Amino acid sequence: MHPFLHSHHLSNRFQALDQFLSAHQQLWKPRPFTALRLDWETEYPELAAYLRQCPLADAESSIDPQDLPAPFPQLAQQAQQLSAVGDLPDIGLPPAGHRLDVNVPGRKWQQIEAFSRRLGFHQQTHHWLDWCAGKGHLGRRLLQPGQQLTCLEYDAELVSAGQALSDHHHLPATHVHQDVMAADSARHLGSDKSVVALHACGELHVHLLRTASQQGCRHLAVAPCCYNRVPGDHYQPLSTAAQHSPLRLSMNDLGLPLSETVTAGARVKHQRDRSMARRLAFDLLQRQQRQCDEYLPTPSLPVAWLEKPLEQYCRDLAQLRGLELSVTPDWAALEAAGWQRLAEVRNLERLRNLFRRPLEMWLVLDRALFLEEQGYSVRVGTFCEYPLTPRNLLLLAERD
Repeated sequence: MHPFLHSHHLSNRFQALDQFLSAHQQLWKPRPFTALRLDWETEYPELAAYLRQCPLADAESSIDPQDLPAPFPQLAQQAQQLSAVGDLPDIGLPPAGHRLDVNVPGRKWQQIEAFSRRLGFHQQTHHWLDWCAGKGHLGRRLLQPGQQLTCLEYDAELVSAGQALSDHHHLPATHVHQDVMAADSARHLGSDKSVVALHACGELHVHLLRTASQQGCRHLAVAPCCYNRVPGDHYQPLSTAAQHSPLRLSMNDLGLPLSETVTAGARVKHQRDRSMARRLAFDLLQRQQRQCDEYLPTPSLPVAWLEKPLEQYCRDLAQLRGLELSVTPDWAALEAAGWQRLAEVRNLERLRNLFRRPLEMWLVLDRALFLEEQGYSVRVGTFCEYPLTPRNLLLLAERD
């Protein structure tokens, strides 16, 4: 079993990940969805040919990487070693009192429960601060006798619903209507606060790390998500180590760790496949029409569009993009080509997906190293199993 990471492990692991991701950029940066051919296919023709003939179902199933042509097995093994990390210790938690889990979706409650059991700090917590709290379910679960809770939330309806729940349970909790991105959010942070953020998106958690460390918060427990929801065209590294990295990450790159849906049901998956096969069919058509071998971005469309016959779908989408259609394809053949291309794209993506977790680890370790630079002792590990949420990495930081 792998241990969780702390102190010098953080830096060593980051450097190893940085080398791995930098050396193989040409394998994971280009997106099969937008390019008919990928540069790496000339370098690894056997692997490319193998992946292009696999059926769609293969992309979803867990096939042993050892059964694929080189360099897939070697890369899979490296990726696995570099992103391996153990659970943070389960410190236990008194059972939830007075039915706190009522009205919380089951999966969400399990995540809260798992997250709450990992917050092992050396110093006692006096005052929890739930950042982007929603109704404050996480904060209420953490609250023990003698402690206080402050919940910050942008949505006024959630603030009043949360306050009503806390009042109902007679808890010492204050729910504050607060835009956490505003400058005055710093007034809620201070050396007496232990701040928690379970799946705060992109800029919301980055801003928290910066502000909480400036304000000298005692404890931080952050499970990041949505790394691509940040301003600008490129990633702004936080730590000195990441600032010195040769990697320049675009918004597309930052979306890679989030491209896995472990929680979608069969109906949603089928709908997603159908939508993508349609987009890929339209892509083949627009390349032919424009006599131009490049992807044309298309807006997200209502699900109802999937009910249209393919011809209607393509004509409507062309009109939406201001594209004149003079080519009249064999629509049935185009539909089949869309599905064929989806199978190829999904299987080619299997190579790109090997870098999904290493990139996520790189991003989380950038945050961890930044906090170390701000004088925190930091641990990184998982707080729950992958199927419960793929965003299962947790940063625990404590001021010495």
